[in-house]
Amino acid sequence: QVQLVQSGGGSVQSGDAMTLSCVASSITTRYVCLAWFRQAPGKGREGVAQLYAREGTTNYADSVKGRFTISEDNEKNILYLQMNSLRSEDTAMYYCAAQACASQRKLVPSEFHYWGQGAQVTVSS
Repeated sequence: QVQLVQSGGGSVQSGDAMTLSCVASSITTRYVCLAWFRQAPGKGREGVAQLYAREGTTNYADSVKGRFTISEDNEKNILYLQMNSLRSEDTAMYYCAAQACASQRKLVPSEFHYWGQGAQVTVSS
C-alpha cells in the first residue's frame, strides 16, 4: 500500500528557510508524479510545485517561483520542498502528493490520489 509520511514544518520568521520531507513507500519516486500542495485556513488546497523525475521536469506556482525548490532522492524515495525567503502568506498546512503518471499532471488536488498527512508551516512577520 502506498504511504507518504511527512516530516518538517513548524514556526519561523519571515525571510527564514525551511525544508519539508516526504518519505514514500511502495512507490518509486522517480517514476511517479510528485507534488506539494498547501491549504491556508479558510482557503482551498492549492498546488505549490510538481516534479516528474523521470523527465526531469518541474513546475511551480507563480507565488513560489524562485523561492521554493522541489526535489527528490530516488535512492531513499524521499521528496523534498526547500522553502527560502518565507513570507507570512506562505503560512499553511503543506501536503505531499503522488500519482502514477506518464507525464506531468495538472497541479490540482483532483489529479493526485496519494497524500501525506500534512505539516503545518507558520511564518511570522
